[in-house]
Amino acid sequence: MPSFATMHASVEDIPTIITIQENTWEPTYRDILSKEQIDYMFEKIYSSGSLTEQMQDGQHFLILTSDGVPVGFSAVSEEKPGKFKLHKIYVLPATQGTGAGKYLLHETENYVKSVGGTELLLNVNRYNKARSFYEKMGFQVVDEQDIPIGPYWMNDYILEKILN
Repeated sequence: MPSFATMHASVEDIPTIITIQENTWEPTYRDILSKEQIDYMFEKIYSSGSLTEQMQDGQHFLILTSDGVPVGFSAVSEEKPGKFKLHKIYVLPATQGTGAGKYLLHETENYVKSVGGTELLLNVNRYNKARSFYEKMGFQVVDEQDIPIGPYWMNDYILEKILN
């Protein structure tokens, strides 16, 4: 059984976040998005400079480890008092199905509650199989949103969970 733990990430952890993302995005999105869109979004969201800016703008990152090895990460920020957005949550494909994602989401929710959060929102691509995971974890679809990103569109559901 893997031994999971989380740690708060800083700018020094950006290379680890990028490595996890490089090994996660293509398998996650290849059946949903074009390679060009994946590459564009990766550069726009996951370059070292972009991640540094996100951290400076208030996104709080957690890194998930399994037996001491980084295998996932999440990022949240407060959008309004008590209302947080889960911007990112990814675990390496090899750890999916091991409880890693559930553990990371639970720890992310605990962090949000520890800083006064009572509600957690997230966007998920309408064709992403992860939607069922989020629903099993207590999230409910509350809206749909089409978001332009450069020449592309993100076609998302907005999910919400009340934290108690």
